[in-house]
Amino acid sequence: MIKIVSLFLIGMLVLAMFGRLRFPGRDRLRSMKCDGCGRYRMGKGPCPCGKG
Repeated sequence: MIKIVSLFLIGMLVLAMFGRLRFPGRDRLRSMKCDGCGRYRMGKGPCPCGKG
């Protein structure tokens, strides 16, 4: 029982460390959002909300 709990906690620590990493393309995804409504823009055209 102690082995199962310790393996679970170690697995959670490994997932937390990977979650803190910065993945490539993260800034590009942020720049694709509309400044007005926060939705993702598809293509190069303006956002349907008309603000961004």
